[in-house]
Amino acid sequence: MDWKIFGTAFLTLFLAELGDKTQLAVITMSAKEDSSKLAVFAGASVALVLVTLLGVLFGSLLTQFVPVEWLQRIVAVAFIVIGALMLFGKL
Repeated sequence: MDWKIFGTAFLTLFLAELGDKTQLAVITMSAKEDSSKLAVFAGASVALVLVTLLGVLFGSLLTQFVPVEWLQRIVAVAFIVIGALMLFGKL
């Protein structure tokens, strides 16, 4: 295993996920008196693992058709556009 890539992926996703809408949804679900904290944790964990798996598989497929440099540029532009839309209340 490449520990540098592992650490980069972990740190990037850990910081990106702090305070995002997914975490807020989990906080809301687990705050209910009658909720099973273990069920909320397990459901959210499995969902995150599956979404990440889809990202890895889709990214691997895309790199067969799109050069990595272009893929990075496309993702960077998408982040900027989404951020601008959120800033101006369009998302």
